[in-house]
Amino acid sequence: MRRPGRHRGALLAAALLAAAAGCGLTSGSPMVDDVEPGSIGGGEPLEGAKLTVTSKEFTEQLVLGAIMGIAFQAAGAEVVDRTGIQGSVGSREAVVKGEADAGFEYTGTAWITYQGNSGPIPDPRGQWEAVRDADARNGVTWLEPSDLNNTYALAMNQASFERYRTRTLSDVAALATSDPGAVTLCVEGEFANRADGLPGMEKAYGMNLPARNVTQMDTGIIYTQTAKGACTYGEVFTTDGRIRSMNLVVMEDDGKFFPHYTAAPTVNTGTFEKWPAIAEVLDPVTARLDNDVAQTLNAKVDVDGEDPHQVALDWMVAEGFVKEG
Repeated sequence: MRRPGRHRGALLAAALLAAAAGCGLTSGSPMVDDVEPGSIGGGEPLEGAKLTVTSKEFTEQLVLGAIMGIAFQAAGAEVVDRTGIQGSVGSREAVVKGEADAGFEYTGTAWITYQGNSGPIPDPRGQWEAVRDADARNGVTWLEPSDLNNTYALAMNQASFERYRTRTLSDVAALATSDPGAVTLCVEGEFANRADGLPGMEKAYGMNLPARNVTQMDTGIIYTQTAKGACTYGEVFTTDGRIRSMNLVVMEDDGKFFPHYTAAPTVNTGTFEKWPAIAEVLDPVTARLDNDVAQTLNAKVDVDGEDPHQVALDWMVAEGFVKEG
């Protein structure tokens, strides 16, 4: 699974000009899933609505976008699929401008990248409330959040865990002091240099890792190298399906340093005022989403090679939210 592109604040800000010229939403196709109401959509409260669903281009977003579209269809709406927009700004601006009606977004992305704040809010509910309130002025309505938090973490393989028994980032910091050579990291170049990445983590936890202990590499390689034990700890994203498939052990951020990237539906406010039943349709689905669900669904795509839309449909049916017609 690709990262949400959420920490590329400067690049995204520069891309905003291009997004303003056009969000890439000049095409789209109808969602044509043969679904009926299950535990959601009873009475088809969205009958007559024509709703456009958007998402970013990485696996998790494609699955979430499909989940949203399937829920809308079960509730009676006609849905246009404009998921898979490259980068965060395009899908965001589409909802702001009304070129798309709804999409799942991450609270940390909104707070730091879109709304221009430098420091995260440690409490996840407080972070959601802050972005909800700020975006009310931007014509974007945030619905209830999930327990899905796609943020940074460090992880290790089972052999390393059996050897060092670290469970938290405080444990990692203690190990770096008692046995400096034991703590080697595989990280992305961006994580290695950003204040909300490695430098900030070291400062927050009192680590002082020598440069020779840190190897920079592409995201996908980090997972395989960590699984092989080429580095003791690898930078991962907490909802990535490869964590489970490679049996990695994730360190708890016990000092609450990393921002919360909690997924929640965002809806163009004009659309929501016209179709307030969107909330009752989506809230039960969002409430079921957490990191375990995300890891499972993401792995079906990234590890097993399944289609993101089919993965979403299978999950919605299995959970009883919708029935296949």
